[in-house]
Amino acid sequence: MLNNKTIAVVIPCYNEATQISMVIDSMPDFVDRIIVIDDVSKDKTIDVVKKYLNPSNKSQLKLVSNLFTNIVPNIYNQADIEVHRKNVEEVSKFTPVRIHNQNPEEDKIILIEHIKNGGVGAAVATGYKWCKDHDIDCSVVMNGDGQMDPAELHSICSPIVYENIDYVKGNRLIHKSAWIIIPKIRFLGNSILSILTKIVSGYWGISDTQSGYTAMSNNALNSIPLYNIYKRYGMPNDILVKLNIAFCTIREVKIKPVYGVGEQSTLKIRKVTFPILFLLIRSFFKRLRVKYLYKSFHPLFLLYWIAIIIGTINLYFLYHLLYNFFIPNSKTPTDYLIIFIFLTISGFQSFLFAMWMDIQDNESLSK
Repeated sequence: MLNNKTIAVVIPCYNEATQISMVIDSMPDFVDRIIVIDDVSKDKTIDVVKKYLNPSNKSQLKLVSNLFTNIVPNIYNQADIEVHRKNVEEVSKFTPVRIHNQNPEEDKIILIEHIKNGGVGAAVATGYKWCKDHDIDCSVVMNGDGQMDPAELHSICSPIVYENIDYVKGNRLIHKSAWIIIPKIRFLGNSILSILTKIVSGYWGISDTQSGYTAMSNNALNSIPLYNIYKRYGMPNDILVKLNIAFCTIREVKIKPVYGVGEQSTLKIRKVTFPILFLLIRSFFKRLRVKYLYKSFHPLFLLYWIAIIIGTINLYFLYHLLYNFFIPNSKTPTDYLIIFIFLTISGFQSFLFAMWMDIQDNESLSK
């Protein structure tokens, strides 16, 4: 525990038999629970973790699932009853699992096995659900490949346990070794995705959106639909949008980039690029609709849409201008050029004003 608050580490695993022991063995003593989620590994990851499920795998802190809590109805707690009912019913929406522990309430290391492969996002969601159901105060995500230094776990957790921040992300890009250690193609791709995610999520102060070394408060766990977290590599971006819609506070802390510890990346850039871009576009419109129309109307909703509509209309005039430019002996209509210039300026201004309002409205969420 830290500051009398419970700490759990969620470790999503897929074929990490050679690395997972290093991650578990280096875990700090203040961690109350280590939740390993195996996403149908093809190697012996399950067998390696099972060796830890012995009589010495005991914690001094007993945790009981709140799913079995009975709430006595009265005239004031109908909302609490509905929330509890929702928590119980949503279990069926997660990837089916098998828990290998005989005494999960008392064991420190919890081994959860997915019945079918769900992806890294699904594994993280499963771990988050366990933490939510056991009222964990601070839930940290560390990958099972050893690329996250457990020595930095305290700095990741501190904003939550001492300052009540809702979500903390490790930032590798601001570390002095980032340009040297991180492969150049990943550094570039991460930077581009971070810029796009700033616009999409509304968290304009973050710069390493793809970092998986994160910590989430109990308030945040209960504020977003965990079962609906994007199941693949766009998971960090999707979580940021969901947190912003829920008005959760966020902070980045500096962490070192770690490579060359025996990890084997399964990320295929060409395979994930277009799905993540589609996710970002869809998430952007969802954030505008839910946060700035349904929850509380804001003028930036209209300004963003005005910019989008103007830009779409302007494509027609851009097409004709380019067509006439490249076709010999053709002449660009003057009125088309005037309309194109007017729409370009108007659309750009609308977009800038919307962006400025977006930054101002979300500034208080970045701590």
